[in-house]
Amino acid sequence: MNTASQKILIVDLMHQSISKMLEDAGFIPDYRPDITPQEVHEIIAEYDGIIVRSKLEMNKELLDKAVNLKFVARAGAGIDKVDYPYLTEKGIKLVNAPEGNRDAVGEHVIGMLLSLFHNLNRGNREVKHGKWDREGNRGMELRGKTVGIFGYGFMGRSVARKLQGFDCRVIAYDKYKSEVDLDWVEKVDLDTFFEETEILSIHVPLTSETKFLFDLDYLKRFKNLRLIINSSRGEVLKLSAVNALLADGTLIGAALDVLENEKINKLSPEEQLEFDKLANNLQVMLSPHVAGWTFESYERINEVLVSKLVKEGLAQVR
Repeated sequence: MNTASQKILIVDLMHQSISKMLEDAGFIPDYRPDITPQEVHEIIAEYDGIIVRSKLEMNKELLDKAVNLKFVARAGAGIDKVDYPYLTEKGIKLVNAPEGNRDAVGEHVIGMLLSLFHNLNRGNREVKHGKWDREGNRGMELRGKTVGIFGYGFMGRSVARKLQGFDCRVIAYDKYKSEVDLDWVEKVDLDTFFEETEILSIHVPLTSETKFLFDLDYLKRFKNLRLIINSSRGEVLKLSAVNALLADGTLIGAALDVLENEKINKLSPEEQLEFDKLANNLQVMLSPHVAGWTFESYERINEVLVSKLVKEGLAQVR
């Protein structure tokens, strides 16, 4: 494929290395991180490829205007803003880069888990305010606990790898995978997963199948659940369910990197109520959707995307 004249529109902020990498692969990058979605609709017909992060919905309306588009590259893992069936129908390739930030996600999950178990966030805050409470900050050990990884893709596997040295039991459930590839991880069926998981780490994409999958009824099927960690997508987990289980003592804590509505200054009254409950609970740790967002992953995502474009035959390396 002759790609010497292929133009790539980049619509989100990317590590500064992206333009040079694309040029070396034979593309003509057009880096426009300040472009609006409306402007993209007006000019998309001029481009052979587009690199997106989260600004843009790659929906039917836009794809119908993209008459020359050969691929969509997602700078990250999630593709919930891409109409993949319609993309496939139009013969447009999709590449994403979960390999680029899987280590960041794995480390973030472990960090949140240990911070909650050992009261690091609370203890730090109390000592800085002159309170010295050793007993109130007595921690729990991860050793001997059963961590259940729901979704054994790149992110779930990364968490499993990073749990290896903690002497805990790691079990995994994935509806679409029949095997796991790490010796210390047990692949279990859903009933076993419900029965034995104590620490739940969620790693599923947002789809029609997973949207609010983890509601109160679903979470009540877990027999020994004590802690929930969600670093996937906010809309797979009902916050009202988390609050209910914290209130009745089922959960001792929750660590959430993602929320149902991440525009936290524009919440509905109902959303605000649930958010305030989480924010005021000392056993809840929140972070602003940054599990995969490190200085290293920022650049590595570029490397993964460009290498995949070359591997897929979409680029001609100079």
